[in-house]
Order: sequence, then structure tokens, then C-alpha cells
Amino acid sequence: MMTPKLSLGPVLYYWSREDLFAFYDQVAGWPLDSVSLGEVVCSKRRSLKFEEWLEIAERLRQAGKEVVLSTLALIEAESELKTLKRICDNQDFLVEANDMAAVHRLAKQGQPFVAGPGLNIYNARTLALLARKGLRRWVFPLELARDSLAEIQAERPAGVETEIFAYGRLPLTLSARCFTARAHNLPKDDCQFRCLDYPEGMLLSTREHQPFLIINGIQTLSAKTCNLIPQLADLRRLGVDHLRISPQARNTGQVVELIARQLSGEGATPQDRLALEKLAPGGVCDGYWFGGAGMARLGPPPL
Repeated sequence: MMTPKLSLGPVLYYWSREDLFAFYDQVAGWPLDSVSLGEVVCSKRRSLKFEEWLEIAERLRQAGKEVVLSTLALIEAESELKTLKRICDNQDFLVEANDMAAVHRLAKQGQPFVAGPGLNIYNARTLALLARKGLRRWVFPLELARDSLAEIQAERPAGVETEIFAYGRLPLTLSARCFTARAHNLPKDDCQFRCLDYPEGMLLSTREHQPFLIINGIQTLSAKTCNLIPQLADLRRLGVDHLRISPQARNTGQVVELIARQLSGEGATPQDRLALEKLAPGGVCDGYWFGGAGMARLGPPPL
């Protein structure tokens, strides 16, 4: 059984230019194999220009990382389509398509691509169709169970790699409406960039004051952090090639180090697994993996 590689997903939140540059300066030194870059949620988030994303991408490549440029998951305007074209037309870096418009353009150009979590690949037939279009790697849908992955893996086309969203708050859905702006009684077109005030999104709790969801502009995420690292042995048996960590505003470097140790088996301890859970914002969930409610915790505790 091969050891999965470790990948870092795109930053899902709205961070300042300075925070993004500082974050990726640190990423260059972390034990990661692949890093996905770019804005995938809202086109109004323009902390970095496209050329600056490319500058970061080149720095990370020089640090030995595979770099993937990610596209928006919801295209609503001509300006967003133009940005998508610039990303797809770059000649240096692999592209993660989170929308079928990106798949169409990349396939038309004969470009290999990654199918991000914004695409819905629910069976081996869809995977095979996209593989004929140039798919090199795909991210398993967050809401599907382990048994679904086993079925698809049994028929996975040769040369296609599988990536699992292994650690982070789950990006559940997108809407044309901006929930953060609405929470501040602002129209979407005049949101005043309020997302900058919430580097890990706005917590939405139930009437019983239980954490439920995270509001991140037009995106909704889980309040709890999905942690599939305790299922590492099973992920290896299933032939998973990449484990994705989703960046959080604090302690992402520690999370990467702890997971890298468990992948290598060098010095990993039960205390490391417990430490990983303590770094999870909102607590831990893994319900989708076991075919249950996504917010549930169905796997055994680390100790």
C-alpha cells in the first residue's frame, strides 16, 4: 500500500494581502507535496492580483511543491469568466476546475486538470468520462461515504489519482446570495468586504446554542472540522493518493506537521492524534465517511 501524499487546499476565507503572503511564506517550508492556490468562493475578494498568485505559485514550486491553480466554483458574471480563462490559459501550472466551464475550456485546449470539490463526481462512469477529457486527479465528494469510494476506486481509470478532503471545515454549498452581507443588513453589491472581519467565517448556532454552520460570504461550511486522519489505514487500503488539508486562520502549520508525522510513521503517537483533534475548530466530525449525518462523530476517539 502506498502512502498518500499531503496536499493543501485553497484558502476558503477572505484574508488580507499581507496575511496571504505571510501564510504562503510559511507554507513553503511545510512538509507538503501539493498546494492549491486562488480564490474559489467570491470574485469580489481581490486581495491578490492574478500576477501575485502566480508569483506565490513560482515561489512554492521552487520550494519543491506541486502547485495547482484553483478556479471559482460559481460563475455569475462575464468578468468572472474572463478570470477563469486567464487561469485555464496559463502554461505553467496545473488547474483545479471547480465548475464545468473550466472543464470545457481545459478539455478544449487538451490541458490536464484536477476536478475540485466544486464538481460532482458520484460514480465511475462520470469519472471515466472526465478522464477522457483530460482529468488527472479528482477530489472525492465530501458528502459521500467510504463504501461509495470503494465502488468508484474499483473502476477508476488508469492514470487518475484520488484525493480526499481529510482535514478541515467542510465546504457544503454556495449561493448567489451573500449571507455575510445580509447578516450586516447590507446588499451583496455593497458588502463593504465584511468577510475580512471573519478570518474563519461567521459561526451560526442553533436556538439551543449548538454550533451548526459557518457563514463565509456566499459559502456555507460545517461548524465542526472533518478529521479522517484516524481512518488512515483504510484510506491506504482504498488506494487514496492525496489527503487534503483545508487552511484555517490559526495552527495550520501544526496540523500539517502532525499529519505528516502520522503519514511517515516516524514519531507518531496517540498524543499526536489527540493534539490534532484539539486544533480542530468547532470540534471533530466524520459522519459522511461512515454514511451518517455529516456533523456526527461516528469513528472512535484517538485515545
